[in-house]
Amino acid sequence: MSEREAIVAAPIKKNTLFYGDNLQILREYIADESVDLIYLDPPFNSKRTYNVLFKDESGDDSAAQIAAFDDTWHWDASAEEAYHELVTEAPDEVSKLIGALREFIGTNQMMAYLVMMAIRLVELHRVLKPTGSLYLHCDPTASHYLKIVLDAIFGAENFRNEIIWHYRRWTNSQSQFQSMHDVILFYSRTSENTFNFTEVDMSASQRKKFERGWDSNVIHTKDRKYAQLIVYKREKLEQAVASGKMNLDKYENIVYRDKPVVAASDVIIMPVLNSQAKERLGYPTQKPVALLERIIRASSNEGEVVLDPFCGCGTSIAAAEKLDRKWIGIDITHLAITLQKNRLRESFPEVEFGVVGEPETVEAARYLAEEIGRFQFEWWALSLVRAKPVKATKGSKRGKKGADKGIDGVITFIDGARRKPQRVLVQVKSGKVSSRDIRDLVGTVEREKAVLGVFITLEKPSKPMRTEAVSAGFYESLLWGGSYPKIQILTIEELLAGAKVEMPTAIRAFKKAERIQKNAPTQGQMNL
Repeated sequence: MSEREAIVAAPIKKNTLFYGDNLQILREYIADESVDLIYLDPPFNSKRTYNVLFKDESGDDSAAQIAAFDDTWHWDASAEEAYHELVTEAPDEVSKLIGALREFIGTNQMMAYLVMMAIRLVELHRVLKPTGSLYLHCDPTASHYLKIVLDAIFGAENFRNEIIWHYRRWTNSQSQFQSMHDVILFYSRTSENTFNFTEVDMSASQRKKFERGWDSNVIHTKDRKYAQLIVYKREKLEQAVASGKMNLDKYENIVYRDKPVVAASDVIIMPVLNSQAKERLGYPTQKPVALLERIIRASSNEGEVVLDPFCGCGTSIAAAEKLDRKWIGIDITHLAITLQKNRLRESFPEVEFGVVGEPETVEAARYLAEEIGRFQFEWWALSLVRAKPVKATKGSKRGKKGADKGIDGVITFIDGARRKPQRVLVQVKSGKVSSRDIRDLVGTVEREKAVLGVFITLEKPSKPMRTEAVSAGFYESLLWGGSYPKIQILTIEELLAGAKVEMPTAIRAFKKAERIQKNAPTQGQMNL
């Protein structure tokens, strides 16, 4: 048995967040036929940079932003390598399709997107159980390409639905109809997929049929069609049969339901999250929990495993946790993993989960900074003290930081006679450091009228740095009591060993996630 085969032989039993490239993680950690439901909402080639927006304490948008990821795919060496693997090693149907698409589309951003998605979809098909299902959330401008890719990988016979998520989002388009929907492609691994009858409230016209006592429809299967009778009020049907007004012989199937609900359709009417929604965390592509609950309830059962390989801010895993499913989340940015950890702990105080891929040693932290990226290191280091990252200037490109005024992160707490928000400013350094850095932090804290400053360093601080920090004095808390060093130096080694910022305990870094009661109905659901 190879090393990879040994790793994937055992299914993951613990709720787990993975940091890293989902293709690599799927291959190294996720066992064959070990997942019951996959939901994915991959970043799409929409020629724009998504930015994670955090709210200030006032509730207003800050003037600056952090580019969490650039969702434009490019035809580069990685895309070429993925293409070569698909045409040489993927199943024949997939190989031929990818080759034909390249001939038709060319080596552009769209083809890069399709190649990078196809190689991941092959792995996602592998990890699904025979009873499992996959829901791919995509933009209408790419859904037709993705559908034929899914047909090649899953088999056209395992296509279940093209779900339309309809919402209102008014625009001023003058040349076309307004775009008010997303597409979710629903495929199963086999014809034996798990699917739970999903009930939605009746419309006004449907309620009239409910009051009448019955309704009928035609069921279409792969081989034939037949008439079905849905009975809401048995006594009314019996009266109609007895009087000769109703003949049951033409109905092959009779279903009895005693509630004013109907089966959910493939059109879901549900608003997008507005800026004031309680569950809104500031992530630009955040989806409503109710939408994910609909999918999870339909295609999985309690205790089964839900996987999201493009986790974002973690709506899918939050919905899975609420509905008592096991879950696996994957994302390629430490910022997203930080958001997810914070959301889970605030929404479900008793939640237990593991995190794979974050540095656990100083050497691993150094590798993250020097080989993966300074910004990834910075976001991860800020998560160790639960600080909110300060945004780069609006419009700054990925990997390029705008003017941050000497601030990398902020922690907020309530203090003082008037219980006002107070700020702790955080700086992160992964390279050489000196006492000048501490003097600069002191000046920044004074200029920004913050009460504390924290200096996080990968390298060991010098004695003059420690002296400079001590010279800054102390902050006296009126509300909580106690004295706290105004400037604090924390090394990555100390943080990994459990060191904390010395400050009043009532902290707030990110926008607080709403506390969620498990299996409670989600408010604001709209159906069709």
